[in-house]
Amino acid sequence: MRTSENSADLVAAEDVLLFANAAITATGQREFRSGALDQQLSLDFLHTYVRVNYRRLYAASLALDINDHNAARIVLGLLATAGEASAEERRTEGRLIAARLARLPPQRVYRLFGEVRRAGINNRRTRAIMRDWLAARPDLGHDAVKYRSGVKTAARHVHLRCPQGAEPLAEVGAFLFRPGKLPRYEHPLLDAWRRAHYEQGAVAELPFTVAEGFAARHGMKREVFLKRAAPRMTRLERLRTHAVTQRPDVDLAAMPLTRLALYVLALPFEQRAALRTELTDALRTAARRAAGKHAGSWGRVHAVLDDSFSSSGSGQKRRRPLAVALACHHLLEVLAAPGAYRGLWTSGRGDALLVRPWGPTPLGMRVLDALEPGPGGAEPDRLVIVSDGWDNAPAGLAGEVLRVWRARLDPGRRTAVVHVNPVYDADGFDVRRLAVGVPTAGIRDAEDLPALVEIARFAEGRTGAAELHAYLDRRVALFLGEKATEKEAVA
Repeated sequence: MRTSENSADLVAAEDVLLFANAAITATGQREFRSGALDQQLSLDFLHTYVRVNYRRLYAASLALDINDHNAARIVLGLLATAGEASAEERRTEGRLIAARLARLPPQRVYRLFGEVRRAGINNRRTRAIMRDWLAARPDLGHDAVKYRSGVKTAARHVHLRCPQGAEPLAEVGAFLFRPGKLPRYEHPLLDAWRRAHYEQGAVAELPFTVAEGFAARHGMKREVFLKRAAPRMTRLERLRTHAVTQRPDVDLAAMPLTRLALYVLALPFEQRAALRTELTDALRTAARRAAGKHAGSWGRVHAVLDDSFSSSGSGQKRRRPLAVALACHHLLEVLAAPGAYRGLWTSGRGDALLVRPWGPTPLGMRVLDALEPGPGGAEPDRLVIVSDGWDNAPAGLAGEVLRVWRARLDPGRRTAVVHVNPVYDADGFDVRRLAVGVPTAGIRDAEDLPALVEIARFAEGRTGAAELHAYLDRRVALFLGEKATEKEAVA
């Protein structure tokens, strides 16, 4: 009996780890080797399977570093199937949902509320969650201008009371449901939107995405409009609107590490070389910020970084795998002890700033190089492999090298090995693995690397289901205890 219970726990742990990898990497978009429909169908199956069989763990995954797409899907699934949960489960789920919504970008939440309305989910708990989130918004008038249809849909669904008079909520109600009723608004953005219909000067007072439409209506020159709108742009909006031949009017070092790596890879080689000092300093600063308390604590670190042709990603996720590898390269340099990092690209390039997707994936050869002792004849304390796992030059060599090395040369596990994979494999319902004994974790943002290495150890087979459940409980407690933060600054 105990054997069967242990087997069931082991299966449950494997299923949860499989789902966590998918929820971190998959976004339902096309990848290099699979289409969007394949990705969506694979995700649909996984979400349904885990929610039905492990509902408590499904809800607890909201506390992990999953991506926003899957977080929204989990919230929608929990709200749609509230009748399948016990009263205690609903209370815990409500707290997790509220905490996760507070951390999601507002446009993502409004999109989720639209899906809730279309799905006809209108129970009391759902309306309470939506009302609480709307009530916690710092400026609902700003949201009404920038996300008008989303706010309108949410307000209708929860029957938000918008009283008459000059109260802020009354003005928002009039703006949404009775446009043109009031001759002017006290809220500056609402009134700027009213004036922007006939006054060019009011256009620059609006959020950039709203102002673009009015600028086109007034026939404003693009250069003039961008100059006027610059003070109200977010960092990403300033990056997107500057030509690649110009220096962006933004503090690059303040950008999130992976987002910065994506920007760097979008620049032509000539500009990367010309801005080498500025870009390298920005990447290192972002890496130090991402490493935080873990900086310098990983000892000797060797890394194998995939810059093969498949790292070009897809039209929807352009250069995303390569950007993750570039960001991990700089982060691992900070995590390692000073002067104890060695990064090896599959292409053999030695200049990380000028990497590009090219050629096959000789992971096996690079793993052999990475396992060689570093300066002073010391073996690495950690070997980190950042790749989509398609080892094809020759096929399967990396897995065989790691198997033989672990069995014959390092049975005592002096060197910790982890494979982080930025690409979801729709056919395998998981990220592609190199070898059975090598722990693998999905990764979307390099900033999550320290936490993902901790999750990956559960896949190595040296810890049991009880340890995994305890880890999830700790993450849930920490998640619910932390103060919520907004992502609008980089949305």
